[in-house]
Amino acid sequence: MLSSRPARALAVALLAALLGALLPAAAAQAASRTVQGGRLDWGIKSSFQSYVTGPIAHGSWSLIGGAATVGGSQFRFHSATGSYDPATGAFTSGFSGGVRFVGHKKSDGSHELDLTISRPTVRIAGGSGTVYADMVSKDRGSGRVTSTAQVPLATLGLSGIDMRGGATPVALNNVPATLTSQGAKAFAGYYTAGTPLDPVSLSVDTTAPAGKPAASKSPGRPAEPKKAGKAGKAGKAGKAAGRFEDAAVDWGVRRTFREYVTGSIGKGKWTLADGAQDGGALFRFPRGKGTYDPKKQTLDADFAGSVRFTGADGLDLKLSAVAVRVEAGRGTLSADVLSAGDRRKAVPLVTFTAKDFAPEDGLAVLTEAPATLTADGAEAFGSLYKAGTAMDPVSLAVAVDTKAQLPALPDLGSAPGASPQPSGAPTERTITAASVSDSGSRTGLYLGIGGAGVLAAAAGALYLARRRATRQSGH
Repeated sequence: MLSSRPARALAVALLAALLGALLPAAAAQAASRTVQGGRLDWGIKSSFQSYVTGPIAHGSWSLIGGAATVGGSQFRFHSATGSYDPATGAFTSGFSGGVRFVGHKKSDGSHELDLTISRPTVRIAGGSGTVYADMVSKDRGSGRVTSTAQVPLATLGLSGIDMRGGATPVALNNVPATLTSQGAKAFAGYYTAGTPLDPVSLSVDTTAPAGKPAASKSPGRPAEPKKAGKAGKAGKAGKAAGRFEDAAVDWGVRRTFREYVTGSIGKGKWTLADGAQDGGALFRFPRGKGTYDPKKQTLDADFAGSVRFTGADGLDLKLSAVAVRVEAGRGTLSADVLSAGDRRKAVPLVTFTAKDFAPEDGLAVLTEAPATLTADGAEAFGSLYKAGTAMDPVSLAVAVDTKAQLPALPDLGSAPGASPQPSGAPTERTITAASVSDSGSRTGLYLGIGGAGVLAAAAGALYLARRRATRQSGH
């Protein structure tokens, strides 16, 4: 019997060593991860969109805060922030941007229907999920306006979805959503609780933080990035008049034009070059150079970057050498236009209001100023739109201090990869770990294969020890 002890000791040591090697990986997998970057695509309720823009309400909807459109009837919210725990599946992610619906215009110019939904937040815990949102709505009867932060707007149908063990990006596709009682009230009574809403899809990037993940301001409402600055309050610029360190102009041209280009008729695309950046609902033209006078609030700046639109119907339109001039509270955005081989330089495309363009904290910021197409701009677009047509708003940021940082572009995160389908779970309701990009994301695989190897090795060693002991005892 004494001779079997070394074999048993070896088996125990082997089991302890191999389990010890796996436990740190399991702990890494269980560590909470930070959500940073990503998008949420949700049409809210497509039939409501049709009602608002239809022959009864005669209304419209508009995007705010950098929100975009995707597909036929979905709104895209951006710049996800929050946390995700792969061990429990607990997930919280807030998104930026919003959409405003108006309809039933009254004689005084106001609207009987006026609803804004912004800053959606998805919270999932214990197998249940909820979509929250900031909501501003007007009561249909009294006209009283109510503004409520983070209303529990919709419940998510998570049946069959296991939120545990995801890596990055984490994606949910076409998850059913149902209107809550609080959501029905905030919806100004247009729908009752329990009404099916459009399905929700999201994809977010997660990172393993070096320390503890940053705490949210309040449950269900992750902290927002600090805004770079406001327009309208004069501050110390830190630089002499006429000089600035950097600048950028954000402009999406026109939402319906982008949808036309990439839609079933245009079957085309746009291409960015020379430093231009795509923010989802807008294009950023960076590296502005020129002069800015903080006292007179005048700007004369040229920007880098170009955008070219092409389509199957022969469309070929390129905008480059973007420039912005601001004077006396009015701004003009111009660009070189190349269309069908015809090049025109410095074409004034749109005009916009630019009041209170004074610097604060080293930045002069103009956010989403409404823009109107000029006569020259209408010609540049091949008379597709008439002069005076509302185009996408213009946003400007001028850094007059070396320490100032320009506002960040909307962060749409990484593109989600192929969605592996778990046994028995429908594809459209799958949480995906599309990219196995770090050791933590492989832990489940290691535990599944390596763990079995550990147990097999340990069992084999114990079996050999018992067999030797049996032989020596004569049994």
